[in-house]
Amino acid sequence: MIAISTHLNESTDSLLRFALRLDAAVSGVLGVATLALAGWLTEVSGIPAALDYVLGALFIAFSIGVFVLAAQPFVRRPGLTIAIGNLAYTVGSAVFVLGYVVPLTTTGVALILGVGVYTAAVGGLQYAGWRRAKR
Repeated sequence: MIAISTHLNESTDSLLRFALRLDAAVSGVLGVATLALAGWLTEVSGIPAALDYVLGALFIAFSIGVFVLAAQPFVRRPGLTIAIGNLAYTVGSAVFVLGYVVPLTTTGVALILGVGVYTAAVGGLQYAGWRRAKR
């Protein structure tokens, strides 16, 4: 008897799922750290404490949402949406710094641009996973 394997168990969206889960985990840790260190971050970065609290809460909410999306049976469309959102966050970080929205310290500029570089990198990874996943 001859068996023909069709590789039904092979997933083509594993890179995208990994990138989404990585983004969710890092965003959640960043959100908790931002909330816990809001007072200190205000002193060293120049970012107002209220903005630190809002960003921390948004990072945590984003994290939960992305974990939920990464667990869905089909992740191509939400994965592309999250990748585009990460690109928008990267651009927004640069605009925030270059537009002098708030007077930032050198540490504040480095922190904001560092998060912008992270979102660009993870967004690129998500886009690569999206392109690799079957339609």
